[in-house]
Amino acid sequence: MVPVLPQLYLSGADLGSADGSEKPAVTALLQVDSEPPGAAALAGFESTLFVQALDCPQSDLLSRLDECVAFLSQVLEGGGSALVRCHAGVSRSVAIVTAYLMKTNHLTFQEAYAFVQAIKPDAKMNEGFEWQLQLYEKMGCKVDVNSIIYKQYHLENIAENCLETEGLPGHVFAIDPNTVHQIPNHDILYRCRKCRRLLFRSSSILPHDEGKGPAAFAHKKVSEPGSLGRAGQTNCTSYFIEPVQWMEAALLGVLEGQLLCPKCASKLGSFHWHDVFGSLFVFLDAHLSF
Repeated sequence: MVPVLPQLYLSGADLGSADGSEKPAVTALLQVDSEPPGAAALAGFESTLFVQALDCPQSDLLSRLDECVAFLSQVLEGGGSALVRCHAGVSRSVAIVTAYLMKTNHLTFQEAYAFVQAIKPDAKMNEGFEWQLQLYEKMGCKVDVNSIIYKQYHLENIAENCLETEGLPGHVFAIDPNTVHQIPNHDILYRCRKCRRLLFRSSSILPHDEGKGPAAFAHKKVSEPGSLGRAGQTNCTSYFIEPVQWMEAALLGVLEGQLLCPKCASKLGSFHWHDVFGSLFVFLDAHLSF
């Protein structure tokens, strides 16, 4: 068990102290592991939080970071002490503690990670967690599910696993603007040029480099939030967007295909599951209007 801050500790499944001294009393446990801890592992803790995650680059910790940071903050600000624990104590638990330091001490990812490694030299999170914490930093150390950064991340994360299932989970799809009565004033609405059916909102557009199809994207590349509409993208004739609810039937169980207007069946664009880039690409061409 390694003290990172006063009352904040980091460890693996073996709870022995780094210097062999007696273990300090800890009131709260944040466990990150593939399986929930048993009753014996939870004994003696006043409060616990379990985050299920494998130590692999594809595991999603980003979506749980706000919850983890809030849990640790509540414990420490209330005068308690907390232990963040995973199996080996070098990757998953290190990622959570690094995120906590970034948020509460206003540190960059590199600064917080270096701080942890100085205290625990064997700390080494996998590259996927490093990438997720860099995204966390880009979002201002707050998981904003409506940001372009998070939408790109979440779509890629889901896409890497969904080809083995029956389809995308419902929460991945953006709301069909045709079913909503009130649209935020800052959103531009895109329609089918032929029948004028509402198709998607400007908030569903994801930025990409000028190019054709998946080749326009680099693996795990996340554009800056303000990059939409910058020079270099003005001549692009396609829109890359997150999946919208009306597309669900077309995407089910098919690797690639055309997207047709749900009202008049005019061709709008195409979609493609790209196993190299690990994502779903939805491109709509110029048969649209505002």
